[in-house]
Amino acid sequence: MRKTYLRMKTGSVANDLINADFKDLAAAAKKLATHAVHLGSLGFGTTFLEWVASFAAIYLLVLDRTNWKTNILTGLLIPYIFFSLPSLIFSIFRGEIGSWIAFVAVILRLFFPKRFPEWAELPAALILLMVVAPSLIATTVKDDWIGVAICLVIAAYLLQEHIRASGGFRNAFTQPHGVSNTVGIICLFVYPVWALVLDIL
Repeated sequence: MRKTYLRMKTGSVANDLINADFKDLAAAAKKLATHAVHLGSLGFGTTFLEWVASFAAIYLLVLDRTNWKTNILTGLLIPYIFFSLPSLIFSIFRGEIGSWIAFVAVILRLFFPKRFPEWAELPAALILLMVVAPSLIATTVKDDWIGVAICLVIAAYLLQEHIRASGGFRNAFTQPHGVSNTVGIICLFVYPVWALVLDIL
């Protein structure tokens, strides 16, 4: 009778320990899932904002090359696009496809300069920059806070130059062509500010 009592007591203690362990595992799995969803949504937000910033910079380049000429230094948009371009597109242009595009652009520019369109100079420069950039810049600096800070400085400089060229802050938001440029330049701030905040946190 005594042996049965001891066996039942140790069995209930073992069951309690196993149940407590399962509760701890469930709590840990719940925390892991919560953190994964949180970090995944932050990563998705950063990637989405990279796309927005890259399209805004490309939009400003197109505006400058069409009849809506601006007085801003659009050459700065090339390093901005270089540092903010999403990894998927960056890796495509850094690979074999980008090498061929850069090769054809250099051949056309060298041997047929009159046939090389003026509007294609900055996009060709961007692809050439992506192809020939050393890995220190193309991977380490681009994916670090340094690249984000460079994007932020470029966006701030372009906004300041645009406001000055428009004749003031109010004119930048009221002139017909100024509004589209102002909205495009403000979109340039979205990705670097978000990425820096995440880096600080």
